[in-house]
Amino acid sequence: MFRGSMVAIITPFDGEGRFDEERYRELIEFQIENGTDVIVPCGTTGESATLNYEEHDQVIRACIEQVNKRVPVLAGTGSNATQEAIDISDHAKKMGADGVLLVAPYYNKPTQEGLFQHYKKIAESVAIPQVLYNVPGRTVVNMSADTTIRLAELPNVVAVKEASGNLTQISQIIAQAGDKIDVVSGDDFLTFPIMACGGKGVISVTANIMPKEVKTMVAAVQDGRWEDARAIHLKMLNIHQAMFIESSPTPVKTAAALMGKCELHLRLPLVPLQPKSLEKLKTIMKQYDLI
Repeated sequence: MFRGSMVAIITPFDGEGRFDEERYRELIEFQIENGTDVIVPCGTTGESATLNYEEHDQVIRACIEQVNKRVPVLAGTGSNATQEAIDISDHAKKMGADGVLLVAPYYNKPTQEGLFQHYKKIAESVAIPQVLYNVPGRTVVNMSADTTIRLAELPNVVAVKEASGNLTQISQIIAQAGDKIDVVSGDDFLTFPIMACGGKGVISVTANIMPKEVKTMVAAVQDGRWEDARAIHLKMLNIHQAMFIESSPTPVKTAAALMGKCELHLRLPLVPLQPKSLEKLKTIMKQYDLI
């Protein structure tokens, strides 16, 4: 269900800092028109950390309504408090989400057993397909291959978004549990090598601005057109890297604003790109005919 080219969609705000639902619905249409397989609201790229509960609800609800069952909706519902993640996941299920994306608990620095028990409790409490999200650059704690493999035994844990950047770890998960859990890339610049190892797709940042191209690369791998996929992968490396010249989602949201897809409004503690970063982003975007 959660395979292929998936977008971690940005959350647009208006000049008053409020959720811009009209623009958001337009962004969703842009994704669907360009072949994106799954929409992922309220992930890191959607600035979930600075959405309050009411806004979190509004964003997921608007996504589900606009998608209208045309593609799956994988709602970001993770938290560093297990009960909170359960509550938000249960609410997303009741709204009609097809699955939930659960970031590993941040700040608490749990042990591997703590990570296992956290996810196990959510899986036992909410009957909905669940995608684990390992992103140690944000959470400080890396979820080991052994822990992911243990969690793969839980029936409603269906996939893991791997953003550790560790291809050995990712390969171990695929080798030992690839028949029980899908592995998808959480880093655009590693999608091709991860899929070459058996990964099933990407939850992409770059797809916010280049959905057709991300989809084309993923589809080429799925079709076994390896030379085509490799060529696209190499061609897109610069834009993938540009999405992380400063803390994400600042670069991709800036890029979307430069393309006229949304207004450039971020929530503190995120701030606009520094002038040198902005000029570098514009230069790279011009190379890809985005502006």
